[in-house]
Amino acid sequence: MNYLKQVFNTVRTESPILYKIVLLHFITALFCIGGLFIDDRTLMGVNTWVKPLKFLISIGIYVLTLGYLITLYPYSKRKKNVIRNIVSFTMLIEMGIIFYQGSRGVQSHYNNSSLLDGLLFAGMGIMVAINVLIMLLFIIDTIRLKLKTTKSIQWGILLGWVIIVFGSWIGGQMINQLSHNVGVVDGGAGLPLVNWSTVGGDLRVAHFFGLHSIQIIPLFALWLSKKWKTTNRNQIITVTIFGVIYASWIGLIFYQAKQGIPLIRL
Repeated sequence: MNYLKQVFNTVRTESPILYKIVLLHFITALFCIGGLFIDDRTLMGVNTWVKPLKFLISIGIYVLTLGYLITLYPYSKRKKNVIRNIVSFTMLIEMGIIFYQGSRGVQSHYNNSSLLDGLLFAGMGIMVAINVLIMLLFIIDTIRLKLKTTKSIQWGILLGWVIIVFGSWIGGQMINQLSHNVGVVDGGAGLPLVNWSTVGGDLRVAHFFGLHSIQIIPLFALWLSKKWKTTNRNQIITVTIFGVIYASWIGLIFYQAKQGIPLIRL
């Protein structure tokens, strides 16, 4: 809890604009929770406010994560501000589209049913593409620069960036097929809240774990550095093993989904 407080305080001090955008995501998520109770409209078998809620939380966490991690890079203040503004505002635009479409009770993704819907879907794709390019920049700079942290944590951050790009690629696979399910149509029986299919393959599972690698792997490296006082070499090896296991897990559930097999069959 103290570390989370430190993250928020650092982001608020370093980038007030990004910090306010993160808060906007979380506050709007509360609005969506209220929508679950007062709005009984459904879309593809779930309440219309479920999807905006999931994305608000996920994107809010990502923007907060980037806002903190960039403080570890030896960038100029101007470069940090440019990257933070690009990421926070492109993600805000994407989230705005998802929220708007959810409020209308229509799909935000894979929706080409009208000119407006098609343009909004394409707009989200552009916002994501911009952020993937920034992820690639971070991969390159994490390799060539010395971050303001330990070697094992820097290595964990690098693995996180590499895997999140793979997670984004899985998102591209869903766009190519204009659906997230394999073997069954979108919108069938699914797990509570996340609505991952329980009757067919669902690419969203691997996509989700891929996108959150940038939190999970660096946090593991941080936890390890605090709990195990050993050499950098041993810590880097351990973080690598964890990263390989995590990436293999994502690869397994991606392969499983492509075969039309659900994560959990009910």
